[in-house]
Amino acid sequence: MSSDALAVSAARKQLAEVIDRARADHSPVYLTRRGRRVAAVVGADDLDRVLELAEDMSDILSAAAARAEMQETREEPIPWEQVKADLGLT
Repeated sequence: MSSDALAVSAARKQLAEVIDRARADHSPVYLTRRGRRVAAVVGADDLDRVLELAEDMSDILSAAAARAEMQETREEPIPWEQVKADLGLT
């Protein structure tokens, strides 16, 4: 089993080892078909962490876009207390 990629046909025969390697090494095991990467096996905990980081990055980018829009339009931020009152949370 190479450290970077494994043919899908070989992975079928070694599935338990592929999963164990992905979990132990905390890095993906890439699966190939006709020499091209087509999928990856990653540990579930590692995938959860990647998804959390992606969501955090999405939030950061959205906040940056909102700040840029506010600068362009010269719009003032709405105070948190006003937002809570508008939503009936106070």
